[in-house]
Amino acid sequence: MSDGLTVPFALAAGLSGAVTSTGVIATAGIAEIVAGAIAMGLGGFLAARGDAEHYASERKREEREVIDVPDRETEEVREILIGYGVEPEDATRAVEGIKRDPKKWVDFMMRFELGLEEPDPKRALASAATIGGSYVVGGLIPLASYFLLSRVDQALPVSCGVTLVALCVFGAVKARFVGLSPFKGMAQTVLVGGLAATAAFLLARLFS
Repeated sequence: MSDGLTVPFALAAGLSGAVTSTGVIATAGIAEIVAGAIAMGLGGFLAARGDAEHYASERKREEREVIDVPDRETEEVREILIGYGVEPEDATRAVEGIKRDPKKWVDFMMRFELGLEEPDPKRALASAATIGGSYVVGGLIPLASYFLLSRVDQALPVSCGVTLVALCVFGAVKARFVGLSPFKGMAQTVLVGGLAATAAFLLARLFS
């Protein structure tokens, strides 16, 4: 959503410095939103698929290793447990218990040796839909004034104000989820959006 707010806003601001038709800006903005949502949604889908494929590949490797080189894998489990503070004698007994179930043995190696969690099989589609949908929602906010107003000199200030408020709200909400100060989150998102839009506007004015 942050990208959706920033990129179409920067595009609209840049075009506002070069053209006088809000219809042209709105059309270009919609085209950018569609392209951006598809690109980012597909990127999220492929990233999630890549994670799932990586996990499956590593799991197959671990399954082969517990069969082909059980002594080495046994020692690796023991070293992991000792690294967590388990006494060597207790670690040896725990290893024997883990080895009784090959599936749990592999689960243990995936989690504690490789640091991998099994991905949700539905994650790829959910990721694509979430990223693409958020981009669309964010992108429509700065473009709304260009749909509703006929003059660029009226639409641009309204777009700036609405987008500024949206960036502040998004920054505060994002900051809450990642443990930052709301004011720091707002400052970060507003700074990025403002710099992008200002650069686009000034470049468009310079070359128009």
